[in-house]
Amino acid sequence: MFNKWLKPYLPRSMLGRAVAILIVPVVLIQVVVGVVLVERLFQNVSEQMSGATALELNLLLDKMAVEAPDLPQVASALNIRIERDVAPVSRVDKRRFRDIAGITVIRVLRENLPNVVQVDLMRDGSFAFVTVDRGAERVTFQVLRQRLSAPNPHQLLVIMVLASILITGLSILFLRNQVKPIRRLAQAAEAFGKGETLELRPRGASEVRAAGQAFLAMRSRIERQIEQRTLMLSGVSHDLRTPLTRLKLSLSLMEQDDEIEMMQRDLDDMAEILDEFLAFARGDGGEEVEPVAPKQVAKQLVRNYRRNGAEVLLEFAGNTEDDTPVKMRKQAVQRALGNLLGNAQKYGDKTRLTLYLGGGFIEYIVEDNGPGIARNLRETALKPFSRLDSARNQNRGSGVGLGLAIAADIARSHGGGISLGKSGDLGGLKVSFRIPR
Repeated sequence: MFNKWLKPYLPRSMLGRAVAILIVPVVLIQVVVGVVLVERLFQNVSEQMSGATALELNLLLDKMAVEAPDLPQVASALNIRIERDVAPVSRVDKRRFRDIAGITVIRVLRENLPNVVQVDLMRDGSFAFVTVDRGAERVTFQVLRQRLSAPNPHQLLVIMVLASILITGLSILFLRNQVKPIRRLAQAAEAFGKGETLELRPRGASEVRAAGQAFLAMRSRIERQIEQRTLMLSGVSHDLRTPLTRLKLSLSLMEQDDEIEMMQRDLDDMAEILDEFLAFARGDGGEEVEPVAPKQVAKQLVRNYRRNGAEVLLEFAGNTEDDTPVKMRKQAVQRALGNLLGNAQKYGDKTRLTLYLGGGFIEYIVEDNGPGIARNLRETALKPFSRLDSARNQNRGSGVGLGLAIAADIARSHGGGISLGKSGDLGGLKVSFRIPR
């Protein structure tokens, strides 16, 4: 319960949390020392000093009561100035707001002196003026303030705060150097997830160095596995293309009939399957990231489909005036959107491509009026080699179920993602391809 209440207020970064772990105990120590030690210590000292001064003032009052002739000498020896027959003053004590020790001084003087009218600590910062009513006259005693309370009672607090700020600043600099290798490791891991390779030299503490070395070893293994998979599938596809080409040539030389045409269509399907294998194996790791205008990609795709006789409706949504270039692998994004548009053309009669331009992202939305995909099968549809016979009409399209998987892989490599839904007005499948700016 306490964690749920506190969690929204905690910093998210490791550096922020480390600084919080450092600062919170320092602040608590400041409070404890300031309240328990400093205030208590200076309060006791002020009580003792004010009490001693009150005894001296009582001595002078006693001498004034008997009109002792040595009163001036005693007052001079005590360094106390006496003003007799002073003008009436209010019964409200005066002190500055920041004069915390003055609270104790006023309280002790009133407790130990009879008939105190006013204790004035504001008239002159170096003196305290204590007015006493003697019945026949009013007397004001002028006493050095430093005799009533310890000077600069909060000086220790100021020194503690300044020292804590200095130590905290040095600690933050040290923590930043410790967190920097972790941040670089996170950046390298994020870039690798997008198909990029950033140089990483393990630095920092031994644990961070070990994590960096483990990441580099893992990255090397994954890169070797991807390269081996690509080479294997490329070799298989190349070896299969040769007999396919011979079969196509042989069939073209034979007398054409319905059976020959069916065999040629099967060969075309096989060639398309090989292309899908190669596209899935190749991915987009070999392509360079470049700034591309999002509208240009959408317009070019629609133009290519219309040139081939297909009708694709193009719309723009969001901040339609914004066409700021976005860093992407243009060919990979076009390949992914081409797969989505191709699926829409296969399974529906109407196809629409909408480009939504958001503040921190762009989203290509492909919709059709086909049968769509059931909600419980959408996650399966994004997996490689998945063919949803019950959800999609396989008689209207061929392939091995890699179109959506390729598009999803390309979206993830750009730091985005892909989601499936139902088109609101067309009624078919709605595929959202989102990548950050």
